[in-house]
Amino acid sequence: KLAAECQSAGYPGTLIPYKCDLSNEEEILSMFSAIKTLHQGVDVCINNAGLARPEPLLSGKTEGWRMMIDVNVMAVSICTREAYQSMKERNIDDGHIININSMNGHSVVPQSVVHFYSATKYAVTALTEGLRQELREAKTHIRATCISPGLVETGFAFKLHDNDPERAAATYESIRCLKAEDMANAVIYVLSAPPHVQIGDIQMRPTEQIS
Repeated sequence: KLAAECQSAGYPGTLIPYKCDLSNEEEILSMFSAIKTLHQGVDVCINNAGLARPEPLLSGKTEGWRMMIDVNVMAVSICTREAYQSMKERNIDDGHIININSMNGHSVVPQSVVHFYSATKYAVTALTEGLRQELREAKTHIRATCISPGLVETGFAFKLHDNDPERAAATYESIRCLKAEDMANAVIYVLSAPPHVQIGDIQMRPTEQIS
């Protein structure tokens, strides 16, 4: 649907959707294989998928914790590895890997339902810096960046509070939130930096956000 909307709106380029369950490594590898077959490989990888489940540390369900680990940490790591290998085998020296992190990856807010989620985002902060160091060791000019937003108006809260849609909706009504377009603009800014400039992290909040 989104691909058709982009085409009818006359946007340049082509959006090609590919269904992939990022909690399933086999499906991730299949996706990268398809990209190689159809489009040679990956030059830019944006790890955008992420979710939170309302599972506090003292009472949360293991299943919810594992889901967050699989999508927020493992999928990021697997996609990063596969993207880098794709760049390396084609001698791409100016690629870019961008991890969509969160302000929760830099501070722990006093809300028990997002404490485990915050831990996974702290992992993304560490993974991105570790990636930067390994890319230097590999003597490549491929760059690594985090973008860490505060509250963005997406379906995130509806996944977190899937049993209480009114609470989820209220999340986005209390302040003027960031929009998907704001995130896209941040990605474009990162990608447009000169080759000798590596942006490590963009931390961005809605102006009205307190925490």
